[in-house]
Amino acid sequence: MRIVAIDQGTTSTRALAVETDGSCRVVHSERHEQHHPGAGRVEHDGEELVANIRRCLAAAGKADVIGIDNQGESCLAWDAQTKRPISPVIVWQDARTSDQVERLKSDGAETLTLTRAGLPLDPYFSATKLRWLLDHAEGARDLAQAGRLRLGTTDAFFLNRLTGTCATDITTASRTSLMNLETGNWDPELCQLFGVPGECLPEIRPTVGSFGEIDGVPVAASMVDQQAALYGHGCRAPGDVKITFGTGAFALGVTGERIVRLPERGLLPTVAWQIGPKRSYAVDGGVYNAGSAVDWALRLGLAPDLAALDSFDRPPAIERSLAFVPALSGLACPHWDRSAAGLWIGMGLETDARDMLQALLEGIALRTAEVIEAMGAALPIGAPVSVDGGLVRSDYFVRFLASCLGRSLVVRTFDELTAFGCAGLAAAAGGRSLTVPREGERVIEPVTDGAAWRARFGEAVSRAKGWRHAAPVRPG
Repeated sequence: MRIVAIDQGTTSTRALAVETDGSCRVVHSERHEQHHPGAGRVEHDGEELVANIRRCLAAAGKADVIGIDNQGESCLAWDAQTKRPISPVIVWQDARTSDQVERLKSDGAETLTLTRAGLPLDPYFSATKLRWLLDHAEGARDLAQAGRLRLGTTDAFFLNRLTGTCATDITTASRTSLMNLETGNWDPELCQLFGVPGECLPEIRPTVGSFGEIDGVPVAASMVDQQAALYGHGCRAPGDVKITFGTGAFALGVTGERIVRLPERGLLPTVAWQIGPKRSYAVDGGVYNAGSAVDWALRLGLAPDLAALDSFDRPPAIERSLAFVPALSGLACPHWDRSAAGLWIGMGLETDARDMLQALLEGIALRTAEVIEAMGAALPIGAPVSVDGGLVRSDYFVRFLASCLGRSLVVRTFDELTAFGCAGLAAAAGGRSLTVPREGERVIEPVTDGAAWRARFGEAVSRAKGWRHAAPVRPG
């Protein structure tokens, strides 16, 4: 069975081919434009994404089965008849619905979302974006009245366009704030709360199953990219944890058949995957800005290239009371504060660009440590923690991270664990199991106690909070 996995991520679309002998390679990749039409707004072009998927599939060649993973919370509106988008894709990073979220919070609505969906109120999740699309996408109300409006996450749009099937999978639906986490169905009260018509939403299906065909080839699996990565890391048992450092940093830990609810810790219960009737759950904690913060620093000119991230010839910046809080898009787990802003603190006349870059890297690691600390209260975390993504190429970063966490890390050098997990779930449809590539992986042990670092960093985080809610300064 030759498997093609499409990894449709925040910055690019990639095709991974798994051959009949188990070998695998990326056969094609396409980057897409990032649009920022206003403060806090991030958009993609749905037509561009579909075209990139088609190009990736064409480059991959003949397949026996296809799997597709998606960005998670990114969503759009489209016409069910023409299958053309009537809106841009509103990306998961987008914060345009912050005011709507605050109104719902002040009305006490978060109790319902935590109880039913397991999620706090935040613009990160799809529900308020979908309502925004209903209110602002041109022609949306008319299409809704005609029974032709579709509102959904990008996976449902891709499938509807490419296979004719209007469906989402249970992992993606669990990220919308509209699905009841226990039943796996759209929740009428949540739909009513957010003002999203249930009849406009796609059908929810298991992660592994039938999602239609593309040019005669069955699409046998569909899921969120982070859940695909969890599967790709080989995490299966409760306590298995992975962290992927991509645009953001996302830690997921398997909880098995148990839904773990710890809202006071800022963790998100979510569906890990569903294969047949068997459903596995996970807890999720995210850092909005990881690779995106590094890209931003490179654009600022703090470093000439990524090679500059590998080593530093000075003590940790946090030990010198220099800290960076990577809240460029706000703070996710465990704070859930979109009003927080990016912050360097502790600079003096002696501070140079290398110091600032070092503090930025450490800030990503220290924010990740906050997530893992919260996760440790939810489940006994197994050892080692599995990490992947662009940032783990930095030796300084992974060694600092291990000491921050106080845990051993297994660093994965195979860069395509998300796409590989997607392929693995597609393989499961045919009863096949793929072996996780382990070439070149290494284990990093902590060399110091990072408790003092975490405490000092916590002070910096407290100062970053609430900044965007501060009253504007006006002349005169």
